[in-house]
Amino acid sequence: MATKTKKTQTTIIDTAANKALGLVTKANNLALSTTEKVAMKSIKLTEKGLGLSSKIVEKGLKASAKNQDFVFDTLETVKGKAAKFLPKFK
Repeated sequence: MATKTKKTQTTIIDTAANKALGLVTKANNLALSTTEKVAMKSIKLTEKGLGLSSKIVEKGLKASAKNQDFVFDTLETVKGKAAKFLPKFK
């Protein structure tokens, strides 16, 4: 009789341990899949942000080049006028 009670207790403990292990495994799988989804979403949003930043920088460089051309054209104009009128004041 003592052996039967010990086996029954062992079976109950094993059953409870197996159920707990199953629940922990499910929780772990859920946590892993959620973490993977969050990481992938973060990577995609970062890539999108980098693409947008790249476009903004490119447009900024084009605008800067246009402004630089405008400044140099203005300086050339002033230089031409100065070269033309300065000899008259000597």
